[in-house]
Amino acid sequence: MIVRLEPRGAVAGWVSAAMTMAALIVAFVIGGLVLAFVGGDPVRVYLHIVNAAFGNIGVISDTLVKATPLILTGLACALAFRMRLWNIGAEGQFLLGAWGASAVVLAPVLPEGTPAIVVIPVMMLAGALAGAAWGLIPGLLRARLGVNEIITTLMLNYIALAWLQFWVFGPWSEGGFQQSVTFPRTAWLPRLTDFAGSVPALGGLTTHLGLVFALVATAIMWVVVSRTRFGYEMRLIGDNPTAARYAGVDIARYVIVVFAVSGALAGLAGMSEVSGVVHRLQDRISPGYGFTAIIIAYLARLGPWRVVLASILFGALILAGREIQPSGVPAMIQGIILFCLIGSDVLVRYRVRVARRGAVGAT
Repeated sequence: MIVRLEPRGAVAGWVSAAMTMAALIVAFVIGGLVLAFVGGDPVRVYLHIVNAAFGNIGVISDTLVKATPLILTGLACALAFRMRLWNIGAEGQFLLGAWGASAVVLAPVLPEGTPAIVVIPVMMLAGALAGAAWGLIPGLLRARLGVNEIITTLMLNYIALAWLQFWVFGPWSEGGFQQSVTFPRTAWLPRLTDFAGSVPALGGLTTHLGLVFALVATAIMWVVVSRTRFGYEMRLIGDNPTAARYAGVDIARYVIVVFAVSGALAGLAGMSEVSGVVHRLQDRISPGYGFTAIIIAYLARLGPWRVVLASILFGALILAGREIQPSGVPAMIQGIILFCLIGSDVLVRYRVRVARRGAVGAT
């Protein structure tokens, strides 16, 4: 027997959406079988995840905190993937964004006592620029020298981590520990709980201004990609680079710009995490947000608003999964989801044909 994959051609949008949902269901079923195999109760586990992530307004707020960096890094990956640029370096760009934002306080770039209305925008700019610079490196190498961006972005993740560790173990270390001193309050992103004096119901809610950054970035990206000439030409390059080249599109310029913007989004995610959550620079500030973003972009089929929904789902997995097991269960479910999504994508794009050896036609 011979198994062949034949291209399907154009596929209706609802088919892709249905296959994505089916892949999610299959992934959770497989995850449940694995949990049952090791002696767990999959129904109780999944119910606990739902309750721990969405059971009340407090845990919903915490879920949104986890989702915020995922939205921005997910957008970073989705933007690059839309042009068939495989940016596997959102993790490193996230770390450089956190470092750049921290430098504003720890270098310091601004004098002590500068008000928050100045510090926060400068930290945003520094974080975005640092992430953009880290994304620009593989962009230039790909555009000018044809270097494979998967290798360069992946390797740059480790360089970014080593760079950050140099600073938190050295010049910016607090007493020799792998962290900096706590930022002054003027460098903290406002949280809902900060307004509890005026609205008592907001007390204890940790959702911070970074979520607004993420939603604004989502709206801007949706408009740019779907409603502008830049977005049209970017999509054209991703769908048919040969046609784009014949149409006179400067592909190299788009590669550089898209990588820089992708890095800036991931850098802004690093800034929002360091300023909105931990309020200091640490070497392990990211539990793998940049890598999880790859799965999120895939699950969202590169749609900006779908990235938001997928990020909330994965934020819930990270938050609630840690109560079950610090890394095993969330990482396992994420990995299963990725493999199921890849499988569903193959079935959407290709038709499986089974034929006998030497026979004409297929069955």
